[in-house]
Amino acid sequence: MTAPSERDWVAALAALDEATEVGLLCHVGPDGDALGSMLGLGAALRARGTKVVASFGTASPEEPFAVPAAYSFLPALDLLVPPEQFPADPKLLVTFDTGSADRLGSLADRLETAPQSLVVDHHTTNTRYGTLNLVDDTAAATAVVVAGLLDRLGLEITAEVAAPLYTGLVTDTGSFKYAATTPAVHELAARLLATGIRHDLISRAIWDTASLGYVRLLGEVCARTELDPAAAGGLGLVWTSVLAEDLDRHGLALSDVEGVIDVVRTAQEAEVAVVFKQEPGTGALRVSTRSKGAIDMGAVCVSLGGGGHRFAAGYTSYEDVATTLDQLRAALGTAPHLPA
Repeated sequence: MTAPSERDWVAALAALDEATEVGLLCHVGPDGDALGSMLGLGAALRARGTKVVASFGTASPEEPFAVPAAYSFLPALDLLVPPEQFPADPKLLVTFDTGSADRLGSLADRLETAPQSLVVDHHTTNTRYGTLNLVDDTAAATAVVVAGLLDRLGLEITAEVAAPLYTGLVTDTGSFKYAATTPAVHELAARLLATGIRHDLISRAIWDTASLGYVRLLGEVCARTELDPAAAGGLGLVWTSVLAEDLDRHGLALSDVEGVIDVVRTAQEAEVAVVFKQEPGTGALRVSTRSKGAIDMGAVCVSLGGGGHRFAAGYTSYEDVATTLDQLRAALGTAPHLPA
């Protein structure tokens, strides 16, 4: 695991200090850390007087540009523009929580047209695709890296900045349940809470609010969950799928079913949990994986064309569910087991 060098910090700070206009991007299908870290820095830069525009690409032309409902409460959402309105050649492009260029989807070409690009991330599998890279895979969330940037820039963390950063911090630590939660994580959370943000309302919006359609879909998806105790070298695999027809029947988008994996992963009989989520229109499968700690799913997903963290990672498959499952079983069968 590596943290940015002092040279990395100096270069990133110089780029942000000199920029009068900044374009911010995060990955397709953004989660709480992607949106939170991006909007947190965006709000702070705007308060300083910098011209800021933010967006995220789509994985396919059929995919609508929409903020996931769970994050509709975030301040600074007015910074967001749809992909077609994002500058063609931003003077400084900053990406957040995005491990590789392809994860920028329809906006990946901005890396070629922007004179300078800064990658801010915490994924161990990050490919360092920017002209500048501030990647700290020891950080619990990209929001932690952004907080460090703000401190070094001397920018105030107001409530408008704190709410997105807290969202990033709390989602990527699983509400402080995951192993990445350290004393420093709690110290940062305390700083953010001291600005007056309502952590109870943030948590309710993220985890405790869902449509009736989602509740019904969750029941169906959980009912067809399957267990393969022999997979992953005998550690076990539990999996299920969310098909495009399921989403259509319940009036849901892909972003509405991100939480399914957190239910499936609770099955005590399996080390690895997987949810196959089918994209409407393209039929491609977004594969979300989790490990309880004995298998490096980041490495497994890299071997299948994706990436992520050791215990939470994913990739996209263009095969059907059965073929994708067979490929994943094969990868798990050769994956080394981590020490307890």
